[in-house]
Amino acid sequence: MAKNPFDVDALAGQEKMMKATKEVGAVAMESAQAINQINQQAAQELAATVQKRVAELMKSQDPRSAFDFVHAEVLQDAAKEVTQYHQKLLKILNQGNKELAGIAESMIEESKADLIHFVNDATNNAPSGSEAYVSVFKTSFNTALQNFDLIRSAMTDSFSHFEKSVENATKLANSQSSSKKP
Repeated sequence: MAKNPFDVDALAGQEKMMKATKEVGAVAMESAQAINQINQQAAQELAATVQKRVAELMKSQDPRSAFDFVHAEVLQDAAKEVTQYHQKLLKILNQGNKELAGIAESMIEESKADLIHFVNDATNNAPSGSEAYVSVFKTSFNTALQNFDLIRSAMTDSFSHFEKSVENATKLANSQSSSKKP
């Protein structure tokens, strides 16, 4: 019994998808671990800062000086820490975003190459007299290739817009925290 060549191609396609899925999972895991580490560090720093600030507030006898202390130092320090935390998170998200864009680009290229190979095999082995069908098929194929390019363009735009949104959010956070300084 002869093997069908399309079964081999299907197996290769499944292997590619499994590889891509593993890569995406690895990127997500690395990002989650990095975010978890940042959260742990932020929680430890917050606990230490709160303990230090409470001790300083307990030394104050005058309610007005306590208010001034909280307003002048505690709130500004908190704003700085939030901004730093935000920047660390955005850095991780940007890095993960770029890795995912690379994986998506690779998958699109592999799918495009597989499709081209499939169409070439199918049209080269077409029976005589089917030229009209082959022509329609190739026209549909060219449309599919254009759709691949549209998908790639939309994906690139999406990642670019995300990065711009992240940059704008960072700029806004930085400008707000710097404008609140005395």
